[in-house]
Amino acid sequence: MNGHSVPDSPPGPLTFRPLLRRAIWGGTNLASELDKPSGHLDDCSESWEIVDMEDDQSVVDGGPFDGWTLQRLVAERGSELLGRHAPRDSFPLLVKFLDATDRLSLQVHPDDATAARHHPGQRGKTEAWYILSCRPGSRLWVGLHPGTTPQQLATALDTGKIDSCVASFEARPGQCIIVPAGTIHAIGEGIVLAEIQQASDLTYRLHDWGRVGTDGQPRPLDLQRGLEAIDHAAPPVTPSPPSDTEESRGSRCLVDRPEFQVDLHRVLGRDEWINDDRCRILTVVDGEGTLQADGVDCELPIGRTVLLPATVERLNLESHHGLVLLDSHLP
Repeated sequence: MNGHSVPDSPPGPLTFRPLLRRAIWGGTNLASELDKPSGHLDDCSESWEIVDMEDDQSVVDGGPFDGWTLQRLVAERGSELLGRHAPRDSFPLLVKFLDATDRLSLQVHPDDATAARHHPGQRGKTEAWYILSCRPGSRLWVGLHPGTTPQQLATALDTGKIDSCVASFEARPGQCIIVPAGTIHAIGEGIVLAEIQQASDLTYRLHDWGRVGTDGQPRPLDLQRGLEAIDHAAPPVTPSPPSDTEESRGSRCLVDRPEFQVDLHRVLGRDEWINDDRCRILTVVDGEGTLQADGVDCELPIGRTVLLPATVERLNLESHHGLVLLDSHLP
């Protein structure tokens, strides 16, 4: 069915075509670990699974709504899609996978108020990372050492002595790290992760480790707005303990923020869920299984993301060998 058709029934479980991104720090792990269609690329940095931002649009892949953009779903079927959180001008969350084969820039995202001052009509960006895999010794830089002053940070950025001001720790699979807007951060090399965030792409690059872009020139920085956006009063960021891989079943909350919530679910055998009039994004981070809802059967291999509209009242998840998924939604 093409994108001009208007189905009579409400949308059931929806899958989308991933939007692939390239960057100098990307690699091939999204293809090899998550089966993303990027095998011809050696610098695939991101796979955007759910996005509704102007020209960046998730497009439904199969079913009665095949070819519809997420933007169109929000506009024409918003109450069915979003339930208790309707109406909305756009879908509020963005879900992606990242492959960092090289270190990302040191950066900060503005909060909603700062974004509104500099980019009217755009959101800030709080995000959360779930570590899928990493090389031994891979590191994450997140937040400032307590007591760091703006002048000390500016000096560290100028001299390259980042560790004197920015906290870091070793990444471990199964960790969840919450990065509130206003938090300075960088993802180190050798890490593959899932990211859940506010639907915003506002980034102020503060330091790029002496790297140059594909044109041989240093990539531009945005020090003035970036330093303004940093929240010096924020408490230190502490990663969650890695999820217990010995558990075969159960759930726990990873993120409980005003911007969004994320729960981790482990399924072995058959689980029945009752939805509560909210839209949910299910992202498979380990194992495999199946989902049945509203007469639709959906395979759940690792790397698959499924959008569950609020009209889905009941669903069944089944896995014979174990399934681990992230459940992202608005509070």
